[in-house]
Amino acid sequence: MDFNLFMNDIVDAARKDITEAGYEELKTPDEVDAALTREGTTLVMINSTCGCAGGVARPAAANAIHYDKRPDHLVTVFAGQDREATEKARTYFEGYPPSSPSFAFLKDGKIVTMLERHEIEGHSAMEVMGKLQEVFEKHCEEL
Repeated sequence: MDFNLFMNDIVDAARKDITEAGYEELKTPDEVDAALTREGTTLVMINSTCGCAGGVARPAAANAIHYDKRPDHLVTVFAGQDREATEKARTYFEGYPPSSPSFAFLKDGKIVTMLERHEIEGHSAMEVMGKLQEVFEKHCEEL
């Protein structure tokens, strides 16, 4: 199999996993600005094809939102694929180095906290889901 075709299949599956879970995909800097400046709480999933961590982050992202409290907005950018959108999103994550996969939690366009790759890699999807739900519990309104 051609490597590029193989990688396209992996990227397509990773995109599909997160968008089918209900996350809005942001592919351009303008889309990022429009989404990340909305009022309310926003969870940004920085998607990645990085092996183990990506394979943990996507299921955690999909399942964490089935909770009594959750962000007003769910969005995703794809590191290594939609580079300009990802770089624009990272300008909102002041104080945090680039990390993918990862999760950024914003309130009214300002970074509140991040769950960085080192907090995902080596953990189970259930553990990461629990960490996300702790953030939701602390910062989100009851549904």
